[in-house]
Amino acid sequence: MDEVSAAAAGLAPEVAHPARRYDYWLGGADNFAADRASGDELERLFPKVRLGALANRALLGRATRFLAAEAGIRQFLDIGTGLPTAGNTHAVAQRWAPDSRVVYVDNDPLVTVHARALLDSAPEGRTAYLEADLNDPESILADPVLNATLDLGQPVGLMLIAVLHFLHGDGAAEGIVRRLLTALPPGSYLVATHATSDFGTPEQQALYRQLVEQGKSDVWTRGRDEFTGLFDGLELVDPGVVPASEWRPEPGAEIPPRSDINIWTAVGRKP
Repeated sequence: MDEVSAAAAGLAPEVAHPARRYDYWLGGADNFAADRASGDELERLFPKVRLGALANRALLGRATRFLAAEAGIRQFLDIGTGLPTAGNTHAVAQRWAPDSRVVYVDNDPLVTVHARALLDSAPEGRTAYLEADLNDPESILADPVLNATLDLGQPVGLMLIAVLHFLHGDGAAEGIVRRLLTALPPGSYLVATHATSDFGTPEQQALYRQLVEQGKSDVWTRGRDEFTGLFDGLELVDPGVVPASEWRPEPGAEIPPRSDINIWTAVGRKP
């Protein structure tokens, strides 16, 4: 979709959107000039930000494989899915368990257009998409599409991949995560990744706070303690809370410096 068509469809291509900027960093084509300008500016100030995006995407694949192949999860709720690209949650899960069912949630209308066209499913499983906002977990949980696809009486893998950092304010993510987990039964898992400034220099941390205050960045970073708190009451899966590139990396994978990644990761099981 070009920018003229997007504007006609009410998609506001002149305003950078996280899903489309992420697509740009991953090398996709479903983004607009504003998204590329936003991505380039953040990359100019933080040259390793694209590496973090790639590490985050790779983590999604490894964590999904763990849930499907090792933990026996057959249902996935992926909120903040972003634009469809290679290695989506359902593609990985159904590779290991073809009967897996996946519901994707995103608030970008462009994601809606692409998801409905591109998100297929193995015949044994099911893939569905709904347009909703993480800020309103009640609407997600009550949506008939979700409830027609997933059985919330059975364990679910809740995937919150690089989305919680768009909830601004200290403590803003905790209540939403808690509400979603409350709706899921024992045996469910939370997989989350989150941008952090923990590994930056004091100068970089100050610069980033300034960008957020000036509205030049929409990512609210959180430190390890606050991120870890999102898993209170869950059983952390080894290796616990680590950067995305360090959560069960592929054998022989080169592990970059933590300051190149800047994304906390953890997987937890609801007892």
